[in-house]
Order: sequence, then structure tokens, then C-alpha cells
Amino acid sequence: MKKILFVCTHNAGRSQMAEGYVNATYGDRYSAFSAGSEPASRMNPLIILAMQEIGVDISGHTPKLIDQFDGIEMDLLITLCDSGTCPLFPWAKETIHQTFPDPKAVTGTDDEVMAGIREIRDAITGWIDENLGEV
Repeated sequence: MKKILFVCTHNAGRSQMAEGYVNATYGDRYSAFSAGSEPASRMNPLIILAMQEIGVDISGHTPKLIDQFDGIEMDLLITLCDSGTCPLFPWAKETIHQTFPDPKAVTGTDDEVMAGIREIRDAITGWIDENLGEV
């Protein structure tokens, strides 16, 4: 089974969505983890809700610092940062950088914010299905 580490800055949105989706959908082929360079103090509750809408429970997840994975070999590192500065992780056999907007940056009414988070979720899960689902 291949090990994947998804990394973004705060590990409270994009990388957590990706980890949860891969483990729920492709857990027979991959073991996914996530971490951040500056982890948030808690998960974004709207991210948890958006994932529950598609049948993926990440309510038990907590943001993790990438240093927690130091020295652990990963088959694939996927960085999801949109700021251009993603953390380095030398223990990955292969690295892919795929940019997705930060859900924390979505503004507007509650409905608009949730709609924006759903768009990001759907972009991430669609990318995963396209790039990891056919392997």
C-alpha cells in the first residue's frame, strides 16, 4: 500500500479533505496522512460539514505539524498550498504540487462561504479521482 502525505499551511482544510477522501475512497490502495507547516489550533468546522455531505467523516481529525512525520518515508508528497511557499519534505519518493484555494480565504454570507468550501472540496476530490483513482 502506498503512503501519501498531503501538506498545506494550516492543515485544517485542504489537506484534511484530501486525507479523509483518499482514506475513505481509496483506502484499499493508499494510506493517506496530512500535515501543515503552521497548523491551526483546530479543524475548520465547515470543512468537517462539507466532507460529511459526501459521506466522509473527518470530525476526529486534528491539525498536525509536518515535523511529526520527519524521517517517515512516503511514496508521494502532495502539496496543496496556494501561497507558493509549501514546506519541504525530503522523505518522499515523489512530490506533486497541486494548487487549490485556501478555504479560510472564502468570504461572504454563511451560504456563500459554504458554497465556496464545497467548490474547493469538489475540486480536490475531482483531482484525486483523476490522478489517484485510475492507478
